[in-house]
Amino acid sequence: MSRLLIVSNRLPITIEKRKGNYNFRHSIGGLATGLGSFYKLYDSIWLGWCGLPITKVSSKEKRNIETKLMTDFASYPVFLYPRDIERYYRGFCNETIWPLFHCFTQYAIYDKDLWESYRRVNTLFRDGVLKIAEPDDVIWIHDYHLMLLPKLIREKMPDATIGFFLHIPFPPFEIFHLLPWRKEILESLLYADLVGFHTYDYAYHFLDSVHRILGYEHTIGQITTENRVVKVDSFHMGIDYKRYANSINIPEVRRKANRIRKKIGNRKIIVSIDRLDYTKGILQRLEAFDSFLERYPEYKEKVTFIHASAPSRTKVEHYHLLKKQADELVGGINGKYGTIGWIPIWYLYRSLPFNDITALYNAADVALLTPLKDGMNLIAKEFIATKADGKGVLIFSEMAGAAKELGEAIIVNPNNKEEIIESLKIALEMPDEEQIENNRIMQRRLQRYNVERWAKDFMDGLSHIKEIQQQLCARSLTDETTKKLIAAYVKSNNRLLLLDYDGTLVPFAPRPEKAKPDNELLTILKSLSLDTKNEVVIVSGRDKWILENWFSKINIGLIAEHGAWIREKEKGWETIEPLGNNWKEKILPILEYYVDRTPCAFIEEKQFSLVWHYRKVDNKLALVRSMELKDALLHLTANLNLGVLDGNKVIEIKKVGVNKGRAALRWISRQNTLDKKDWDFILSIGDDLTDEDVFAILPKSAYSIKVGLSPSRARFNLDSVSDVKLLISKLVN
Repeated sequence: MSRLLIVSNRLPITIEKRKGNYNFRHSIGGLATGLGSFYKLYDSIWLGWCGLPITKVSSKEKRNIETKLMTDFASYPVFLYPRDIERYYRGFCNETIWPLFHCFTQYAIYDKDLWESYRRVNTLFRDGVLKIAEPDDVIWIHDYHLMLLPKLIREKMPDATIGFFLHIPFPPFEIFHLLPWRKEILESLLYADLVGFHTYDYAYHFLDSVHRILGYEHTIGQITTENRVVKVDSFHMGIDYKRYANSINIPEVRRKANRIRKKIGNRKIIVSIDRLDYTKGILQRLEAFDSFLERYPEYKEKVTFIHASAPSRTKVEHYHLLKKQADELVGGINGKYGTIGWIPIWYLYRSLPFNDITALYNAADVALLTPLKDGMNLIAKEFIATKADGKGVLIFSEMAGAAKELGEAIIVNPNNKEEIIESLKIALEMPDEEQIENNRIMQRRLQRYNVERWAKDFMDGLSHIKEIQQQLCARSLTDETTKKLIAAYVKSNNRLLLLDYDGTLVPFAPRPEKAKPDNELLTILKSLSLDTKNEVVIVSGRDKWILENWFSKINIGLIAEHGAWIREKEKGWETIEPLGNNWKEKILPILEYYVDRTPCAFIEEKQFSLVWHYRKVDNKLALVRSMELKDALLHLTANLNLGVLDGNKVIEIKKVGVNKGRAALRWISRQNTLDKKDWDFILSIGDDLTDEDVFAILPKSAYSIKVGLSPSRARFNLDSVSDVKLLISKLVN
């Protein structure tokens, strides 16, 4: 099996220097806890920042740390300078990406220097990966700190297997597009083979942003870029279920849980465990508890709220303010309602080890977890898993990714104080039978889809998309196949070359003046046409007079308007069948109506067809308007013997039966005019759906080539226009 290389911002190991010696211990919380059990099942190496500034580590100590981590922990460290830590981690990651992706746009700052630091550190991680990566490794990159890493690795390791998983929400387009560097981040992520998110909503937001910013559409989450296929999917992260379910069997956990119960007495226990973060809804939760005691005074001295907040990003201003506000709220509530024998809120401001956390879970009657926005929230799953007797109630935010899996909990809007207040009363009064029934359903679900299943599903998805890529690569025009093609070309005496124009010989451009052939292309085509063994035909959707103007000095065949017009060498233009124009007056008003409703769309009128162009239209609007227009046209043209052709950002209306394939058949079905022999070499190259009609009628011996990686009848693929020009230039030479 391939080796697994996990890459994340931090290693799952904490390194501390005490009295001149370095101590190594496993980290608690976050990704380290989530993946800690999984990565030990594989031949794995975990790469990440070791937590130490490089300025405090000598060269010898650095080598010793690297050796110790690789030998004892299968980990490899990245060392950062203090400036990197400040500007990349505390800066761009936590003051730009974190607030923006959690929809707290008011906190996000956009600083070019922070962005440059982010790029620099991603490059340092790339260098670390290149030092230890082997060709067959599976590279799994995690989270928002390293969104530039897929592209950086791919540029150096083109054939690498790369997965990326985002552990925080991906925001809607309207928020994501506020980021000045949105395009660079999306482009980089698409260099991964599989991009994963916790929920379908996040995956949809990503796909929507890719479509609207980069213009790539998707089919069931599969994106075809210029030269590769990428899969986007959702995988809801699980927990190490058995570890939490069996925690009550740990003597220390049992002792601590009993101690908590004894200390609180007969009171009900409500517990909240979070990092101190503005996304967690901590202030709103405390205010709701205050209002709960005010509305239902009968619960005074009958309930204790244990609120544990782990310090987080203590050097960021908004977190300082949050700490101050939380302290004041807790103090105010305890002062307002507390008595000599009862403190309403036990407030713990520190990180808790596993045994303390699970003791709290086991002792609690209610877990109140109400983040304003959360990628997943594994704490909710951990709480449910610890309930061996099935008793306990989870009040959970609908804004967290895990809410989709924990539907039997009491789901609340964290911004709705009234809903939280009433949910607290419902939870505290819920019969044991109902608690057990709800929790058993959730426990079975969490047990089935644990962290190992989550990781396995991601790995299976990564393997599947690699298989699809390999199938497409098998059709790629390799160097060996190119040599065979050229050899067949050289040996042959009667050659037919059918070449699409836009998207094949030149990049597609809606306006003719932007698509005019350059001198290099004209020279290649002229050289091909001067060879008496060749018959060269341009097969295009362009207007016949445009093609006539561009290629009048070259003796080649022309097919215009997707097959409506044909011009053989040294002959005039003709149609393949009599065509009328009286239908245009019925169709043109519909197209004009949609132009008026769609900024940047325009109509091109050809002699026997009408074309609605929408390449420059906003991608999301283009998707809606094109579907609406096609639907309207299909109804309108049903009795007019017209076809609606969906091309590359165009919709063309013309007579049924008129297509590139039928026009190309004029050449394919006849013998070479020079020596009356059959074609012994046929080459056809095209890039979109209109060219499939040509590929469909070619003999099996023909070399048919699709530009791009989408499914096609063509035998082979080339990546780009430049590859096409390189190929046909080799025929000349």
